[in-house]
Amino acid sequence: MDKKVALFPGSFDPFTKGHEDIVLRSLSLFDEVIIALGHNSKKARYFEVDQMVDYIDKAFENNDRVSVVKYNELTAGLAKKYNAGFMVRGLRNTTDFEYENGISQINRSLNEDLETVFLITSPHLAPISSSIIREVHKYGGDVREFLPYELD
Repeated sequence: MDKKVALFPGSFDPFTKGHEDIVLRSLSLFDEVIIALGHNSKKARYFEVDQMVDYIDKAFENNDRVSVVKYNELTAGLAKKYNAGFMVRGLRNTTDFEYENGISQINRSLNEDLETVFLITSPHLAPISSSIIREVHKYGGDVREFLPYELD
């Protein structure tokens, strides 16, 4: 039987407990989850990519079914490179769905073997967004309860 590999792509700036929840829940569906930290040309990063890769690696250091990669290419092509037949996306609300649905349709047209799986964010984590966490951190607020790792 083929291994079910899922790609969980995003800018993860930063990677939050909401993202962690999606990864952990994905492990009940897939044999392996690859967290793919991508470059979004529409966003200027707050946390360095390599730093965030290290943080995410630490968060999953005891789970050999989760790996982290960084990429700067089309997600559909990255999925082919890693033999990932699935892409996982977390949805907090209907706005997320509208955005993610369009992306999933394009990815499917670029890679017909790539199936997108949407997971609804756990209710207690739905208010967490990377952009809010960035703002709180930027102005000196304590964000530790929202992150699955310790910031340096």
